Amino acid sequence: MAFAEKGFDGASMQDLARACGMSVGNFYRYFPSKAAIVAALVTRDLAEVELEFSQIIESPDPMGALRAALSHRIEVDQCATDGQLWAEMTAASLRKPEIAEITRQMETEVNRYLTIVFARVRGIAAEVARERYAPHASLLVMMIKASAMHTDQTPEERNRLSALVVRTMNRVLDEIVADGLKG
Repeated sequence: MAFAEKGFDGASMQDLARACGMSVGNFYRYFPSKAAIVAALVTRDLAEVELEFSQIIESPDPMGALRAALSHRIEVDQCATDGQLWAEMTAASLRKPEIAEITRQMETEVNRYLTIVFARVRGIAAEVARERYAPHASLLVMMIKASAMHTDQTPEERNRLSALVVRTMNRVLDEIVADGLKG
C-alpha cells in the first residue's frame, strides 16, 4: 500500500488511487481525503475483529480461544500486513487529530471486546470487567501493535521476541484468571 511505502504524508491521493487501480477522479468519489481512507481501513478491520471476537466469546473456553487467537496473531501471522500501515497511522495520529480519533475508536473497540471476554471468563458484568481490566486490555493492544511495527530483526530474533510477547500476554491473562474478584 502507498501509505506503507511513502508514508502517510508522502503518499499523494494520486499514489493511493494508482495503488488501487483507479483514476484519481473516481478515487475521490469514494475517498475524499486520507482520513476517509483510514476510516475505511478501520471499518474493514473492525468487521474482522468483531467476527473473531464473537467466535471467542461464544466458544466453550473463551480464555483459551483468546490465548490462541493472540498467539496466532503474534507467532504465525506476526501482524505481517498491518505493521507498516499501523506505524504510519500511529505517526499520523500524533500530527492529525482526525486520524488520532479514528485510530482511538479502533483501539477502544478492541479494548471493549477484550473486556467482554474477561467478563465472560470471570462471570462478572461487562461494566465491572471494563472498570477492573481496562489497563490489561490496553496493554495487550499495545503489545500487539508494537509487535506488528517492530520488524528490523533476523527471523531468529523475531521468533524469540514473539515468544517473549506471547509469554507476557499470557501472564497478563493469567492475572485476570487468578483475580479474586467474584461475580
